[in-house]
Amino acid sequence: MSGPRAMMAASAERSMDFKGSGKRLLRQLAPDRRLLWVMLAAAVLSVGLSAVGPWVLGKATDLVFAGVVGRETAESGATKGEVVSGLRADGDDGLADMLSGVAFTPGEGIDFTAVGQVLLIALVLFLLSGLLALVASRCSIKVINRAMSRMREDVQAKLERLPLSYFDRAKRGEVLSRVTNDIDNVSQTLQQTMGQLINSLLTIVGVLAMMFWISPLLALVALVTVPLSVVVAARIGKRSQPHFVQQWKSTGKLNAHVEEMYSGHALVKVFGRQEESAREFAEQNDALYEAGFRAQFHSGVMQPVMFFLSNLNYVLVAVVGGLRVASGSLSIGDVQAFIQYSRQFSMPLSQVASMANLVQSGVASAERVFELLDAEEQAPDARPAEVRTAVDGAARPAGRVALEKVSFRYEPDRPLIEELSLRVEPGQTVAIVGPTGAGKTTLVNLLMRFYEVTGGRITLDGVDAAALPRDELRSGIGMVLQDTWLFGGTIAENIAYGAAREVTRDEIEEAARAAHADRFVRTLPKGYDTVIDDEGTGVSAGEKQLITIARAFLSDPVILVLDEATSSVDTRTEVLIQKAMAKLAEGRTSFVIAHRLSTIRDADVILVMENGSIVEQGTHGELLAAGGAYAGLYSAQFAQAVAEVD
Repeated sequence: MSGPRAMMAASAERSMDFKGSGKRLLRQLAPDRRLLWVMLAAAVLSVGLSAVGPWVLGKATDLVFAGVVGRETAESGATKGEVVSGLRADGDDGLADMLSGVAFTPGEGIDFTAVGQVLLIALVLFLLSGLLALVASRCSIKVINRAMSRMREDVQAKLERLPLSYFDRAKRGEVLSRVTNDIDNVSQTLQQTMGQLINSLLTIVGVLAMMFWISPLLALVALVTVPLSVVVAARIGKRSQPHFVQQWKSTGKLNAHVEEMYSGHALVKVFGRQEESAREFAEQNDALYEAGFRAQFHSGVMQPVMFFLSNLNYVLVAVVGGLRVASGSLSIGDVQAFIQYSRQFSMPLSQVASMANLVQSGVASAERVFELLDAEEQAPDARPAEVRTAVDGAARPAGRVALEKVSFRYEPDRPLIEELSLRVEPGQTVAIVGPTGAGKTTLVNLLMRFYEVTGGRITLDGVDAAALPRDELRSGIGMVLQDTWLFGGTIAENIAYGAAREVTRDEIEEAARAAHADRFVRTLPKGYDTVIDDEGTGVSAGEKQLITIARAFLSDPVILVLDEATSSVDTRTEVLIQKAMAKLAEGRTSFVIAHRLSTIRDADVILVMENGSIVEQGTHGELLAAGGAYAGLYSAQFAQAVAEVD
């Protein structure tokens, strides 16, 4: 299995690698190790101070309780030992055991000075803990935002290295969903979970240490529910992860459908496909709903289950702690601190469990981003020293192009072009015609190295095109496609996009006049400063074509490639553009792909392609006289109509 299906199958297989993708996501933070260490140190100190706080408050409770007991036993005039012995003599052993663990002095009330000092210490501890938590949070935010910035840069660089074949297979909405929605989801997941997760894990360790220090027995009691919590979290997480993967896959498919229907909304209405489009949207929306519901439901079960286990832990600690106080083994303040620690211990466990759905959703999105980053790239540019010298030695390439036994196939078992040879001299205009699927556009794609030849080679001025850097090769080629492309900005900026250097307004206007675009541009409200969007709203299809042709004029290329460049303009404008193109083509090699044969009658060489091979070659007159395939195409397009235009 090959092609898109194989890619989708591989994607489904990799999408279940939660552990591997999670580790890879964490490695994105590695470049900021120093800041991570600062964050970790601040978090450790913050959690440590916060963990000591309840124990300090427990000491304040002990002071208050001791004061109350001391005041109540003031009338006896006895020492603590005598009071306890008296209680045992009266048969009240339970109360005697409890008071034996209280540091009271009969006759002395509450020492408010000591209580105030303890509370002040607790206040300072909590204040410092909060400040350190703020430092840790700031470091965490900075690390995450830097990592996401690098990830976006990696994705952008990856998109530039991907071959044209990748974008031929992938839907634009799906790619956009990975670049925008999935990266945003990863960013939100890290922002919401990383700092809290580290804080929760450190809190568990710190609180557990304090619990064992106060009472190992109570600590063991508190740990009874931990194995059960771990088992529950693991089972629920394992069941919910596939649903999160499916949720983000469904999101990508829905985005792709919406993007396609929006960009082609006119055709949808023309052919009456609104109901079909709405039905497909409803199906994909329902699929997204089902996947999202299952993912959120399975992960949402975790929090109430963990809350129940937390309450069970609280009850166990309270019961056993009460018995320890009654026996005099622990003070009330220690039990109070322990109950707080029990809550602090259960809370981060619940937080970690509640974050499971966020983490799983984020990792599912990260897997999709990594899948894009792992996509097969185009072969890297080779740059041997001798090629570099040959290219640098010439002041300007002449534009001599040769195809030497070129073969190409999109699929290994389906040949498209076989053993194609062609030589084009500098300044020649080569027209390529033929039925749809004959390989005309493929030939140009090979020249531009959008695809690599599978056999033979293409040379430019005697230098193998495969040995030239793609940017350098393409910088000498001006291309005007049938499908126009504009970006959001002014008309002047769109025309200037074709130049590799800074250009003046005069140069932009000169290029527009050469392309016969100047006239309609000046009729717009702000002329060349008129702002258009990427859909070219406000200008017609033919006017958009003129802007792209002006862009090609400004690029001053060595080789011109015109792929049905005049398909969207009227007949009169087409004639004017042909004259302008003839002027532009002087001294330049030109490749013209045309279905309207009236546009290529003056070409130096006309190639007729069928099934990836050149079946006829010659001038317009020669091919008409031959009465072959070209003559058949020409007669089918009513040659008499061309004569009327002339």
